[in-house]
Amino acid sequence: MPRKNLTQKFVNSAPLPTGKQRENYYDTECPGLCLEVRANKRSFHLRYRNYRTKWVQRRLADAKTVKLTEMRTRANQLKGRIALGEDPFEEQAALRDVPRFEEFVNTHYMPYAQSYKRSWKSDESMLRNHILPAIGRLHMDEVARGDIVNLISKHRRAHKPSSTNRILILVRFIYNCAIKWEAHGVNRNPTNKIESFPMNNKRERYLTNEEAQRLLKALDQSDAPTVKYIVMMLLLTGARKSEVTHAQWKDIDRSMRLWRIERNKSGKTRFVPLSNAALRMLDQVPRYEGCPWIFPNPQTRKPYEFIYASWNTARRRAGLEDVRIHDLRHSFASFLINNGRSIYEVQQILGHTQITTTERYSHLSRESLLEAADAAGSMVGDASDALDHDTQSNAAPIATSKNER
Repeated sequence: MPRKNLTQKFVNSAPLPTGKQRENYYDTECPGLCLEVRANKRSFHLRYRNYRTKWVQRRLADAKTVKLTEMRTRANQLKGRIALGEDPFEEQAALRDVPRFEEFVNTHYMPYAQSYKRSWKSDESMLRNHILPAIGRLHMDEVARGDIVNLISKHRRAHKPSSTNRILILVRFIYNCAIKWEAHGVNRNPTNKIESFPMNNKRERYLTNEEAQRLLKALDQSDAPTVKYIVMMLLLTGARKSEVTHAQWKDIDRSMRLWRIERNKSGKTRFVPLSNAALRMLDQVPRYEGCPWIFPNPQTRKPYEFIYASWNTARRRAGLEDVRIHDLRHSFASFLINNGRSIYEVQQILGHTQITTTERYSHLSRESLLEAADAAGSMVGDASDALDHDTQSNAAPIATSKNER
């Protein structure tokens, strides 16, 4: 470990001893500064004790591009920071370890989402089409609040508020995961304090009893008779379409009157109570030998992938063009509410984890609201009549003469 009072001339022509691949010359004027000589290059290094009191040597710069005087100044600055407990080289290494947003998504988030989210393909689509093109190449600690605002502002120009809010929610969740998993250099969420777009697209549409009968009558004439039973199951249980189309006979417990659903949006097994009407309907469903599905396509004996054509024909025939498949779930919840069931009971049957989600389905019929208003009105009316009677009986008689005055 030769020591030498380095000069610029020596730096430019320092020899490499025969038989060696590398030689270090340590500067006596600036302790810790080192000139490393190799066959084809020379570079400056700094040797110091790190916070664990271990000797380490870090490269500073190419000796061909930085002068010795400049390097001594830089080395003294670094030693000062190290003496105060900092380690600038460790900070640089930490920055190099911070993943790009795209890298974190591909290596950490998507494998995690695929392991538990049935809707992971929706996440993958939003990332691929909207999020990654905007911020994918940025390191996780480089993404600023302004980048997120630009992303959602651009998305909002061509999409509804609810769609853009899903973009914001996904980015926020990815950063929360990164912080929770202690990803290198990620200690803040750039989506904080960015508010969701207000939504005014709540669609209040559910079937009346008369409309439900019209729809079922139209489905009786369908060329796809199994679709009739699918729609009836939707109306009688409030389940989602995919849950019904993938229902299996083994999941029906007639003794307990329960339907076990494993394939659902939350990813958690839930149990749906089966009414007598639902059990009677299941008794009518055709069964195919060796077929586990309750509502299969008769041709393929596999679950339906699409039922839109048959559904659309039936709803048009019934004069219900504005009714969507999901409105059947909405209608089921409304039937329960209008018959006096509590919002918490409806929440359990529908399988919602948040009561606020269930409240979207709890629309009372106009008749129910009028009955409630009339009930309140009758009470107020009775009180008003009593008040009028008391007022009249307690009123002072009107004077008719001077003496009465």
